[in-house]
Amino acid sequence: MVVPRQRPPRLIRPVREPATVPPPLEGPWAPTDLRLDHADLLPLPDGAHGPEDVLIDSDGRVISGDEGGRLWWWPADAPAGTRPRLLAETGGRPLGVELDPVGGGLVVCDAYRGLLRVTPDGVVHELTGMAPPVHLADNATVARDGTIYFTDSSDRFPLSHWKRDLLEHRPNGRVLAYDRRTGRTEVVTSGLYFPNGVALTPDESALMLVETATHRLLRIDLPDGRATVLTDLPAYPDNVAAVGDGTYWIALPSPRLPIMERLLPHPRVRQLVALLPGAVQPQPRRYGLVALVDGDGRVLRTLHGPTGAYSMITGVRQHGDVLWLGSLTATGVARVSLA
Repeated sequence: MVVPRQRPPRLIRPVREPATVPPPLEGPWAPTDLRLDHADLLPLPDGAHGPEDVLIDSDGRVISGDEGGRLWWWPADAPAGTRPRLLAETGGRPLGVELDPVGGGLVVCDAYRGLLRVTPDGVVHELTGMAPPVHLADNATVARDGTIYFTDSSDRFPLSHWKRDLLEHRPNGRVLAYDRRTGRTEVVTSGLYFPNGVALTPDESALMLVETATHRLLRIDLPDGRATVLTDLPAYPDNVAAVGDGTYWIALPSPRLPIMERLLPHPRVRQLVALLPGAVQPQPRRYGLVALVDGDGRVLRTLHGPTGAYSMITGVRQHGDVLWLGSLTATGVARVSLA
């Protein structure tokens, strides 16, 4: 079963914003550690691509999805080049994948089906569906009591047209909370600019959240949803994964594009750009980048891949001394040693 895709609005509704200047990759962002250009690849089956997120489950399996709506797994110790086994099919487009502490299995954000639960034997259960307020479920984090906090990146554009949301540059996104005791989905906070990766702090008093459109790292206090900007990033962020010690890995698919930043004061031009074929719109830079930050947003470590050997990194997960990577466009997941 393939879930029907939403039709996007034809026209964006951009507003005038001040231009920004992308900061250089220097200081803690300097490209001194280039190990991402030498990552091992565990490929998806032929023809499959887009392992957007990556997770290591309690059985030591590396799990990721693909653009065709399937979830795959590899042994964590598999040699480079190992092909995966099929775990489940959602019929949509799996993005963020998290462990489910309630009964085992997975919590999956599906761009076209909403929030899903996948049992250990691969059975897919729909938790929210796509009824309001869910429109583009993107990334999730699960509290110890089973509450699922997840990002709804845009209430205007489906995943297939995510670039239009960034060009529109309006606060179309929010953070939602799914209460499995009541089956209700509530808004934690709204007015966000393509909220993407999200992770709970160790004491579960707040969420660490990134906005892709405004390249910001925020802290969202719970339960009131008050947002505090921690830092401005030199790249567009995607998924966030907690290490467990109060630090967080951020996947950064592309350094910021000067042309995108210069277009912000020109809404009419942005409206025209959004109507152009995707191939001639501004393109993400082919560059590998992830960053480790603390709870205050201080950058502790960055890993780079300047040649883009593994690029458009949207997922990142640490397991022991190994870092696993996912990508919106790659043909498999990647891993590098942190030692």
